Amino acid sequence: MRRPRNVPANIPATTTVKPTAQSTTQSTTKSAAKSVANPPKVTIEVVAKRAGVSKGLVSFALNNRPGVAPETRVRILQVAKELGWKPSLRARSLSTQRSYALGLVIARNPDVLASDPFFPSFIAGVESILAPEGRALVLSVVPDEETELKTYRSLVADGRVDGVFLSDLRHGDPRIPLLAELGLPAVTLGRPDGPSPFPAVTVDDTPGVMASVAHLATLGHRRIAHVAGSSTLLHGSRRRAAFAAALREAGLPEGQTVETDFSVGAGSDATRRLLTQDTPPTAIVYANDPMAIAGLGMAHELGVRVPDDLSITGYDDIDFCRYVYPPLTTVSAAPMAWGRAAASTLLALMENGSADDVDLPAARLVVRGSTAPPHG
Repeated sequence: MRRPRNVPANIPATTTVKPTAQSTTQSTTKSAAKSVANPPKVTIEVVAKRAGVSKGLVSFALNNRPGVAPETRVRILQVAKELGWKPSLRARSLSTQRSYALGLVIARNPDVLASDPFFPSFIAGVESILAPEGRALVLSVVPDEETELKTYRSLVADGRVDGVFLSDLRHGDPRIPLLAELGLPAVTLGRPDGPSPFPAVTVDDTPGVMASVAHLATLGHRRIAHVAGSSTLLHGSRRRAAFAAALREAGLPEGQTVETDFSVGAGSDATRRLLTQDTPPTAIVYANDPMAIAGLGMAHELGVRVPDDLSITGYDDIDFCRYVYPPLTTVSAAPMAWGRAAASTLLALMENGSADDVDLPAARLVVRGSTAPPHG
């Protein structure tokens, strides 16, 4: 008799190898573990079978369409909840002609953006509102304003987003009329300097910057400089204007201002330039925290003691501020709360066709160890 292939020589061809109790138990355990790790997907068909109705009726009930008796709708929704049914984002998009996504386009150098923790905190606030609503955030980082405008046109043409957040507002911002023309709902982060059909979610920069200067003036500083952001951005120019106004209010001479692109490298270079002058400032107000922290490092490198020889203030109150040495005096703008408010406002705009402006609490000064009276 010919022996079948792959049967060992010491086992007769007619022998049946029975699984042991141990191997059966292991197999059962593995199957159970796999089932727990990868539970079966709950589909409309599963909901329909459990509720004892057709798939079409389940679809109508879950999408809140007419044609379903109230008691039947309640039963279907209850069954779907018990089974843990979750809507497919793709299916929802196809059935409602919506993307269930919101967009954030940022026109900044990626290297500059990577060093600024403001946007991750802002995005975390946005996601805390969108995720429970079953919506996604589409983030695009582009190199310049021209590419940004093209990106908005592409997002609308492809139907990828239902609305957008407008950050880094500019003077005479061209994005506002473009989005109005495209019919895309938007929320501006800050109040534009011209007409806008969109609601604004705003944190007033001015009180925080003025409080920084007033704090330094009260400590006795008379030579106060400002490492500013780009004057093409509204928040950069507004913080610069607040700095100048605060000096006038304190009766101090006009302070030196160095414009930057908000990056840590530019903040470090500006600090070196200021501190190597014949008559350096005794205090520097920075337009954001990353530049202030870079300035703190440059001061150490030059042998300038903070706060004994130089006082430093930042803006945003990112988490790093309390862990550097000395801890950074800064202005708290609560970016996570800003993100939550912006997301809620944009959802309200899309749902109702209109939404009110939101004025969040003004930025406030948080005094830590990087400021002290000047010596000498």
